[in-house]
Amino acid sequence: MIQLLPQNKKTLDFNSVNPAETVEFINKYIDSHSCKTMSVDISFMNILDASYVSTLCSTRHYIKYPDGKINWKISSKLVKEFTSGLELGNVEYNL
Repeated sequence: MIQLLPQNKKTLDFNSVNPAETVEFINKYIDSHSCKTMSVDISFMNILDASYVSTLCSTRHYIKYPDGKINWKISSKLVKEFTSGLELGNVEYNL
């Protein structure tokens, strides 16, 4: 279950482990809400899916909010290592 925690601390639930559906859901949320700072829990995903989702959605978020921030809750520090070469300046990874 994905949990988005935007600035107003409202929690949105999403029940899919399909990474493409997850990216679509988060990107639609970014496009339609004011979410300069947000948190997303993807700790239930495997390392590759979490890397995929966080990279694509962080890029979309950066396009809308160049000075914004997404806090990703992950299950392994390997996600941070896999994406470190991309230098995504608007992300934080937390275990």
